[in-house]
Amino acid sequence: MSKRIIRFGVIGCGLMGKEFASAAARWCHLTSVNFEPSIVAVCDANPAAAEWFKEQVPSVERAYADYRELLADSAVDAVYCAVPHNLHAQIYVDIINAGKHLLGEKPFGMDLEANAAIQAALEVNPDVIVRSSSEFPFFPGAQQIVQWVKEGRFGKIIEVEAGFWHSSDLDPTKPINWKRRIATNGEYGCMGDLGLHVLHLPLRFGWKPSSVRSLLSKIVDERPDGRGGVAPCETWDNAILACEVEGNGSRFPMLLSMKRIAPGHANTWFIRIQGTAFSAEFTTKNPKQAASLPYEPGCPQAWHVVDAPYRSAYDTITGGIFEFGFSDSILQMWAAFCDEVANGEKMRQPFKCALPEEAAASHRVFTAALESERTGQTISIDW
Repeated sequence: MSKRIIRFGVIGCGLMGKEFASAAARWCHLTSVNFEPSIVAVCDANPAAAEWFKEQVPSVERAYADYRELLADSAVDAVYCAVPHNLHAQIYVDIINAGKHLLGEKPFGMDLEANAAIQAALEVNPDVIVRSSSEFPFFPGAQQIVQWVKEGRFGKIIEVEAGFWHSSDLDPTKPINWKRRIATNGEYGCMGDLGLHVLHLPLRFGWKPSSVRSLLSKIVDERPDGRGGVAPCETWDNAILACEVEGNGSRFPMLLSMKRIAPGHANTWFIRIQGTAFSAEFTTKNPKQAASLPYEPGCPQAWHVVDAPYRSAYDTITGGIFEFGFSDSILQMWAAFCDEVANGEKMRQPFKCALPEEAAASHRVFTAALESERTGQTISIDW
């Protein structure tokens, strides 16, 4: 099978840039796809970060210190961009205006104004495919829930809970980084860093909050600054958003939680949906299992927990008896993005990466959450 080679530039050669390089190197893991990424250029202000790509990724031909030079490179078709939130507005807009397809890291701007600038660039460049990184919905158990929602299994929705928790910041000796500073992360704090992961599926299902009441927590007040002193932590560590969803004759509560300090959790993403006819939940804490509770009036109520086979959005060489993990979800997400670049609306499966509209909707929710924290009130969101 002939494949379309999509030539990528990477702007920001840190942790997630390396994950993309790893996914590209594993492309033979996928079967029956007619597209393949090739990382041909990289850019990072830190020469050592770019050097890793030059040494480890044979396809890389050029390394730049200025991202504008990468965007001027005619050999680059698409860009993966992973930079601090305060740089999103300028760099994402420049990528889009350069006509390069973009998979960018969330939250697509450090605040609502920055996100609006990105949305404006999209409006004048409709042929550029722009998506946000959000890999967890590509786990087989999450894809099973997507299918159940699509089939209308749940009846009347009773309530929804979704979250993303980790605990590395429980250690007060962990040095401060850009995510703890408003100037680089924005006021959203953990919501900007983790929130689109949490909202990706609810928004895809059409569940937009009509109101938000937030509980935001700053738990560690200061951290080592790396120079022998300490620096104040300015952003929110944890966020719990109590939302109400209204639409299509339905009204139900939705609880969203984003936690950098959740003791015992390394990297836990989850979604739970309770309905009058069917309930279901999936968590990466137990990545092989999907739980469901079908219900008919008068019948017993019993949860069914089954091992979710290795059945992903894109077929792979891995047998169904084996386990699916984080690196597999990254590969599946990249396959979805490359599929859309290569095949447009004729994608080989229908589940797309997080959309710019979903990123914009998350900004509306996070902005309302900040207002709720300031006022102590429940804030309405008019869609």
